[in-house]
Amino acid sequence: MVTITAIIQWAGEHSLVLLLAAGTVFSYYWLLKFKKELSIRCPAAALCAVLHTVFGVLSVMIFAIVESGFNISAFGNMSLFGGVFFMPMVYYGAAKLFYRKTGDVFDVCTICMLFTLMCARINCIISGCCQGNVIPGTALRWPTREAEVVFYIILLIILGRKVIINGANGMIYPLYMIAYGAFRFISEFFRSSQQQTGIFHIAHVWAIIAFALGLSIYYEIQRKKKKVRR
Repeated sequence: MVTITAIIQWAGEHSLVLLLAAGTVFSYYWLLKFKKELSIRCPAAALCAVLHTVFGVLSVMIFAIVESGFNISAFGNMSLFGGVFFMPMVYYGAAKLFYRKTGDVFDVCTICMLFTLMCARINCIISGCCQGNVIPGTALRWPTREAEVVFYIILLIILGRKVIINGANGMIYPLYMIAYGAFRFISEFFRSSQQQTGIFHIAHVWAIIAFALGLSIYYEIQRKKKKVRR
């Protein structure tokens, strides 16, 4: 007989799979919400949701290998910056391959990625990895993982609403890059890391790059919009 304790134990051992499945389900329903804008039907939305999760996992795993200096032993590790830098290639390629508006694909899919990354960070809490540093004078650690989950929830509400009211116009991804870059740059000071020099981590570099790229893309889109209006 299966007990509640056994179910909880099984769920804990397979938390990443379950959370990624939750992300896939969210992506499916979110894509369907914009089936008119994306010209997508239920079967295609289901396939896209699954592929989005697969490419998302591959992106964070590949980036972890890159981050380690292409050390193959790092295979299986994950760096969430992989989603920041690699997923745009997937979105752009999909938009061009299926003749969809690039801005619409980026706006809608960024929300899918945010939810999936939130699920990945929740798994960090469950598995006990990516902890914050010990708070001086206590046995407690800075709640960096929990803060990042809250960050994702706030961003999902703000950016998701912007997509729903159709006021994004390709701005969602650069806004995400700006916000995430700023957040991670600050939070990294409170996190423990094997790849650090003094108080700075390698993630500080990625955060600065993400922030700078997001800002440049944002202003480039704004510049083009102003040019069209003229």
